[in-house]
Amino acid sequence: MNTLQAIILAIIEGITEFLPVSSTGHMIIASSFFGIAHDDFTKLFTIVIQLGAILSVVVLYFRRFFQTLDFYFKLLVAFIPAVVLGLLLSDFIDGLLENPVTVAVSLLIGGLILLKVDEWFSTTDTAETSQEISYLQAFKIGLFQCIAMIPGVSRSGASIVGGMSQKLSRTTAAEFSFFLAVPTMLGATVKKCYDYYKDGFVLSHDQINFLIIGNVVAFIVALLAIKTFIGFLTKNGFRVFGYYRILAGIILLVIHFFIHPLTIL
Repeated sequence: MNTLQAIILAIIEGITEFLPVSSTGHMIIASSFFGIAHDDFTKLFTIVIQLGAILSVVVLYFRRFFQTLDFYFKLLVAFIPAVVLGLLLSDFIDGLLENPVTVAVSLLIGGLILLKVDEWFSTTDTAETSQEISYLQAFKIGLFQCIAMIPGVSRSGASIVGGMSQKLSRTTAAEFSFFLAVPTMLGATVKKCYDYYKDGFVLSHDQINFLIIGNVVAFIVALLAIKTFIGFLTKNGFRVFGYYRILAGIILLVIHFFIHPLTIL
């Protein structure tokens, strides 16, 4: 990895983290084009810089995020499924992180779902704010979030759809998804760093700089992306993202099978 690659991956992360298009999936594809997808540091980098993007939520939603203990307990309940499955399936997930075909298929299937999600979950008659979400709703949203352990699914997309399945409005579901990302990505970062050092790797001076640059860039870009996404989602729903995912998935499959296998670029 070089500095330019680190910056490009961080920009991709900042733009896509809160869109239902899968930030991890896009970074896997980009790193495959760069020829660094199999590198252990790249896998660490794509997880750790998501924390920088997620911290933009704390800044933008400062007053809403720092709430009562009851709200944090609900976040914890929603976070638990990811902890359990993340620990159980860690090696399996790592294997998927270097497979662009998995990303392409996930993008395609997820796109088809997003075309219909606004019709499936059009009723909104429960919590009007993320603080009013019940513990059972929080837990179910957490289960949906676990689907995003498959690269290309989109953590934000899965958890937002999970919220809408609990009859939350798109805006309320999106906000809770953003808040849930904070403990989720913090936990993922700690776990990935621990595994990296446990496997005998030591960060070089350049790699530490790449992580700092990546987090800062992802944070700044995400600050701009969140507000834009919320406004767009409220007015237009998910259909545009569905079409984008389908198109991206088809293009990637065509490239992989008919032009050049992405995994060995």
